[in-house]
Amino acid sequence: MIRAHAVPARLAAPLDDEQVRAASALPGWSRGHVPAHLTDNARMFARLAEHALRGELVPAHDGGTEERNAIIEAGAGRSAAGHRAALAARSAELESVRTRFTDADWDRPVTFRDADVTATVHARRREVWIHRVDLDLGVRPGHWPEELACHAIDFLLCRLPAGTRVRARDVRGEWARDGGPDPVVTGRVRDLAAWMAGRLPATLPVATEGLPVLGPWPPHPPGSRR
Repeated sequence: MIRAHAVPARLAAPLDDEQVRAASALPGWSRGHVPAHLTDNARMFARLAEHALRGELVPAHDGGTEERNAIIEAGAGRSAAGHRAALAARSAELESVRTRFTDADWDRPVTFRDADVTATVHARRREVWIHRVDLDLGVRPGHWPEELACHAIDFLLCRLPAGTRVRARDVRGEWARDGGPDPVVTGRVRDLAAWMAGRLPATLPVATEGLPVLGPWPPHPPGSRR
């Protein structure tokens, strides 16, 4: 986790303020929006973990998606140095809270996707690696660890139409949404993960009848759509 947190800060280290204001790979977001989001994401997970230790359930953001978006917008305009400092501070805060967890604490429930604290650890790692690509600084989905790509596919299966099956050609991996009868979409595992995450794969996966249209990203909270 500490290594994952160091990545966006290290990538942003040589950037000046003008480069931070340049466009990211995400439509409508500058590069500054990416560390602003990761900074608030760390703050949010630290908040959930802190309350979980007390046996309390609190929303990820008291004001819901509107508050989340407002925080990102407000933080996006920081200077390059401001981004580095804010991201480092919030990441350290998250790591500090988690050092207080015992083995039994990781199963404590949180409101984030109606899951537990362990799920937020996977979510944070997923966020950091996927958004490395969005900084558009030379890191591509091909750089994702293999197990991260497998995890992303499993997490994003709900974006596929019911009955769809995907198969990785380069690893022993096959996933199905609601028990699809045949492998429909094939590709290398990182390319499959990138496509399902809405990022540009090195080689687009293929399907016998064309790639299916992806549905929305898994919602948070689970019962809503953003």
